[in-house]
Amino acid sequence: MDVVSDAIAAVRVGRPSSNRVRVGGSWCTRLAPYDGAGFHVVLEGSCWLLPDGGAPVSLGTGDAVLLPHGTGHVLADAPADAATVRRAAPFEPWLDGTRPRQTGPATGAAELLCGKYRLDRACVHPLMTELPTVVHLPNRVGDHPELRAAIDLLGRELDAQRPGSHVAVPSLLDLLLVYMVRSWVAEDTTGVWPAVLNDPVTTLALRAMHSDPAAAWTNDRLAAEAGVSRPTLARRFTALVGRPPMAYLTWWRLTLAATLLRDTTDPLATIAHRIGYGTPYAFSHAFKREFGATPGQYRTEAAGRRGR
Repeated sequence: MDVVSDAIAAVRVGRPSSNRVRVGGSWCTRLAPYDGAGFHVVLEGSCWLLPDGGAPVSLGTGDAVLLPHGTGHVLADAPADAATVRRAAPFEPWLDGTRPRQTGPATGAAELLCGKYRLDRACVHPLMTELPTVVHLPNRVGDHPELRAAIDLLGRELDAQRPGSHVAVPSLLDLLLVYMVRSWVAEDTTGVWPAVLNDPVTTLALRAMHSDPAAAWTNDRLAAEAGVSRPTLARRFTALVGRPPMAYLTWWRLTLAATLLRDTTDPLATIAHRIGYGTPYAFSHAFKREFGATPGQYRTEAAGRRGR
């Protein structure tokens, strides 16, 4: 596994939901804040995204936008003043055909794929925390070919209800999330985690830990994996990641345990072994210190969160 894959897998729960929306004329709709991540793909036409507390974003055909923290926002055919934003119609009625009748000429015609990813914030990796309020990925020729291909495939699956589309669309939406996060990592020049993942020494050490978190890692072994001395690894890793390698390893093992408690029915002994703890007791003690709850309590609470 790699850091981006693990960061997404740790936080993702359930299946993404999506709706295809066709609009035209003068229109403006509000999407409330959400305890997950929202996304939009402009399949045809153009529109504006107005995030709460943020600057308007112009979206064109083929553009993708991710709101990784579930920020409330407005979609509209044109930039809107504060009064218009306050009067924006709720988005949900649009999905059952009861949205307000459009007015004016069809200058704001657009077709959008709008959706949400369910996220478990209790298991969030700092890479996901660092994502900006809005990740806007314009449709530029030659940029992010995997993302462009996923958007094209989504459009084709949505154009016709082909055999297997019930499986294909959620799978493509999961790919879309990966490609949007990957594209942000590739483009961002100021973020902490893009810098981490662009540093070859730190990346090699992280890849080793994420590939086999249960291994008996030491600073010496990680330094050998990264091809540097132990002091060099400690200095570069701590400066970029914000904690020493072994502290990160402990945190990641327990975060991985939290996802296993949430997503599986494996007994504590099995989970302890998978993340490198010798006994369930040692694992339980470390887990409670990190999460403030025993593994059993955490599993019960996670089941309640998933049921909401």
